[in-house]
Amino acid sequence: MFYLSRQTVGRHRALYAGAFVALAVGVFMLGLGATATAATIAYQLPASASIGVTTLGGADTPAQHVRVALAGGDVSGLQTVLSMVGVICGFITIFVIASTFAFAVASRRRELGLLRLVGATPRQIRRMILGEALVVAFAASLTGAVAAQLATPLLLRKASYTELAPVKLEPASPWVPLAIAVGAGMLVAMLGARSAARRAGKVAPVDALREADLEPPRIGPVRIVFGLLFLAGALTMLALIRPSSGDGAVPLAMFTPMVMVIALTLLAPLVIPLLGRLWAAPLVAWTHISGRLARSNVTAAPRRSASLAAPILAISAIAGSMVLSLSFAADSSAAAIRDAVRAPIVVTGAAPVEGPGVKAVDAGVPTQLVRVAEDYAELEDAEGIDPAVATQTRDLGVLSGDLNQLTGQTVAISKEMPGFEHYRVGDEIPVVFVDRTPAKLRVVAILKDAFGVNPSFLIPLDVARRHAPDAKVERSFVLPADGVAPTDLVKRMPNAQLATDWEADQAKGLRKGNQLGLVILLGPAALYSAIAIVNTLLMSSLQRRHEFVTSRLLGATGAQLRRMVLWESSLVGAVALSLGTAITVTVGVLLRHAMTSGLADVPLTVPWGVLLGIGGLCLTLAVGSALAPTAYLLRVVGRELVGHQGE
Repeated sequence: MFYLSRQTVGRHRALYAGAFVALAVGVFMLGLGATATAATIAYQLPASASIGVTTLGGADTPAQHVRVALAGGDVSGLQTVLSMVGVICGFITIFVIASTFAFAVASRRRELGLLRLVGATPRQIRRMILGEALVVAFAASLTGAVAAQLATPLLLRKASYTELAPVKLEPASPWVPLAIAVGAGMLVAMLGARSAARRAGKVAPVDALREADLEPPRIGPVRIVFGLLFLAGALTMLALIRPSSGDGAVPLAMFTPMVMVIALTLLAPLVIPLLGRLWAAPLVAWTHISGRLARSNVTAAPRRSASLAAPILAISAIAGSMVLSLSFAADSSAAAIRDAVRAPIVVTGAAPVEGPGVKAVDAGVPTQLVRVAEDYAELEDAEGIDPAVATQTRDLGVLSGDLNQLTGQTVAISKEMPGFEHYRVGDEIPVVFVDRTPAKLRVVAILKDAFGVNPSFLIPLDVARRHAPDAKVERSFVLPADGVAPTDLVKRMPNAQLATDWEADQAKGLRKGNQLGLVILLGPAALYSAIAIVNTLLMSSLQRRHEFVTSRLLGATGAQLRRMVLWESSLVGAVALSLGTAITVTVGVLLRHAMTSGLADVPLTVPWGVLLGIGGLCLTLAVGSALAPTAYLLRVVGRELVGHQGE
């Protein structure tokens, strides 16, 4: 059967070209991420850029010596980003490959029926389809792995000496990461082809005698059950996006759309005909014949329509939810910064703030420390403050404890730390300062989170200066003297600005950072999804030559067929974008409620341009990649009809 599989792949090169390109690009991105991650793991930290500590150990966990990278040698940011990119790209790859193979099987029902008619068993048909998937997967995975290896040095050069990796990274041994990428590509292809092979084995011999490639009217109960299970899981995750989730709300908002997309893709043959009829109602009333034909094609072949809609649904739901989530997170952070700052003036830089008209200066000393736990050690940001002054210039928001006790070996922590590690007032936290001095800091207060104003750890000012004597003040909050207008004092002080202007700059910086994160996270996935959309629609259109010949013989004109394809691809795109929009809006509304709880007058920023751009690009690619091959096929069909008439 494997020999037959190789022969059928060669015969259906145009049909499997899309699967080859899609999988090769997917393995390329996975391989690139894997080789870059291997480079970060192989990077040897110099002793000056790390701190060696011994974990506490526990009942079942022995203490171990670990090295923690300082800010100048920490490459964990790049590792995190590469992991997220790998998850997103892997998810998109699975859906694209599964939909591609499903479409390939749906397009060959008559051929598979003929094989059954001449004696092939369902098991042999399944083995043939899996063999075809293996041939395509092996060639595509090797191609993607070679391309990833060639591109790795360029990626590492671009990533070195950046905020994500402030060191020079060199390529590591590629064999293990590329083997993982190739294995993942093969596994994804076989998983994607498995359901298609099972469906192919159910093709009856009578299908060889059908003139019309009609799909079965129902989908299997197993698919429905799994679709409902994933839908229940997605609804449970949506219910968890609430104020009590804390910082876990944002990860939930980013990963819930993936589960929802799985559920809707499994149930798509049931959902798409319903939505297709709704979208087609005004189209049929306006266009009559071409719109009616488009509606019939979409609703009569729900599996094919589901395969075409899958990549559009996946990228619109995931990208839209991520764009909206990060925008709402920036709104929430901007409001938190505004509420946390009481001083009307902020001075940036290390220069001392002094002179007439100044009542108080909150010049905190930024530093870092290593927090030691049972089985790990983590670098944390800290700031040395004078609580008597800081409480005047900032709203520290004491939730429990007493900030006046912040003296000596003590610490005040933000509420996210008790949420992660269950710290309470009176607990002692083992730490190691940047000068390699170990200590135990007693928790005297738990404060509300104020990202951008207060770090997770606040320690006494003298303790910070003792352990980080070279640390420089980065910004100071200034209170003017009684009777002195902040606008007048700002003009007399270098590097000073009103707090409202500083807060606006911080919000702008947050959004700029979010935009960079979106480009890094969604750029590869968006490019891959665009290729997948084009591939799937091209494959669909190029398989319709027989349909176009029959339609022309029945009297349809080329213009009518082009309009039919236009409306058909538009319907599929509209249905997929409708589902993606519903997911995006639901996740966005829940996340905004979770993140703005307890904050007043939170701005609402909806990135309409980006969201509409995602939808417009998906729709344009869908329509363009369907019309281009249609125009080519109609020219070929027209020449054939003219030749037959001449005979």
